[in-house]
Amino acid sequence: MEKPHFHILDGLRGVAALLVVVFHVGEGFATSATDQFLNHGYLAVDFFFMLSGFVVGYAYDDRWRSQPGFTLWEFFRRRLVRLHPMVVLGAVLGALSFALQGFVKWDGTEVALVNVVVAMLLSMLLFPAWPGSMHEVRGNGEMFPLNGPSWSLFFEYIANIAYALLLRRLSTRLLAAVVAVMAVGYTAFDLFNFSGSWTMNLGWTLAGCNLPGGLLRVGLCFSMGLLLQRRFKPRHIKGAFTLCSLLLVALLAVPYLSPRAGEVHWWNSLYEIACVLVAFPLIVLTGASGRLHGGSTEALCKWVGQISYPLYVVHYPVMYLLYSWLWSGSGHGTGAIALAVAAAVAASIVLAALALRFYDLPVRSRLSGGNNKQ
Repeated sequence: MEKPHFHILDGLRGVAALLVVVFHVGEGFATSATDQFLNHGYLAVDFFFMLSGFVVGYAYDDRWRSQPGFTLWEFFRRRLVRLHPMVVLGAVLGALSFALQGFVKWDGTEVALVNVVVAMLLSMLLFPAWPGSMHEVRGNGEMFPLNGPSWSLFFEYIANIAYALLLRRLSTRLLAAVVAVMAVGYTAFDLFNFSGSWTMNLGWTLAGCNLPGGLLRVGLCFSMGLLLQRRFKPRHIKGAFTLCSLLLVALLAVPYLSPRAGEVHWWNSLYEIACVLVAFPLIVLTGASGRLHGGSTEALCKWVGQISYPLYVVHYPVMYLLYSWLWSGSGHGTGAIALAVAAAVAASIVLAALALRFYDLPVRSRLSGGNNKQ
């Protein structure tokens, strides 16, 4: 018997992906990491990691026990088929976007074609760029300079490997201990300000404390998702999708919590910790407890859930073009800026829908022998 599907969680993943797009639009206008529109939008990645842990545990935990032929290779094959086709497309689109910008870094330095080709090939393999290396072509230290958001997929792969080799084997009590240790590490990392800005917006580069920060983010949230799935007891909650969506928007829209003179600097860190340890688990459990019985809401959840991953992967090459235009130095009127932003968001959504329909689904179907349920 096929397991019931959590359509509301799919819909929430789509909502989070749209919020990431809005957050990245805000990067084009921000003067720092603390004055950005939808300033806590980066926490959507932590929410993605938690959803991923919940869904992966739900889909695969019992297969290891009930299907003797279900091997490590089969698990890795399924995850690669699910995730990697879009990784490859994202690298190609990032290279095309960089070409349209004239093969120049943000500071105007020209970049050789061979460097871009190397960056594209390594991005296809999810091999990160060290800041200052020849294939770190944009010059601002991104782990994946042709498609910045691929950094989270790098950590997603690490989480999947950890799940297959270790986490799935742990008892629920030991898994809870792992979550507790990760929570202590995450909390200490944030409160002791390893990032330098009282935030866990880390992981997108290999510079500084980003690698351990990214590992803590995915380690805590993915294992928390696994634990929530094991302890989940369904309850019927009406209006779960609307409630969870509004709460997610509200949480990510909170401005950076800057201290007043003489106050401690912990407020923003404490807010992030509360989101990850309290609010996001409640949203996941509430979303999993909601039920849809057809109609427009279920159709919406299915659609935004389907395009969420393609949207996350393909939108940043479009954002690069938007940033290039915004930062070109030419005077842009308010109307032109509003039109450009609307066009970039619309283009991202349309490109994601096209990528899903004509690339992702067909490629996954071929690689999985006609079965996209990976």
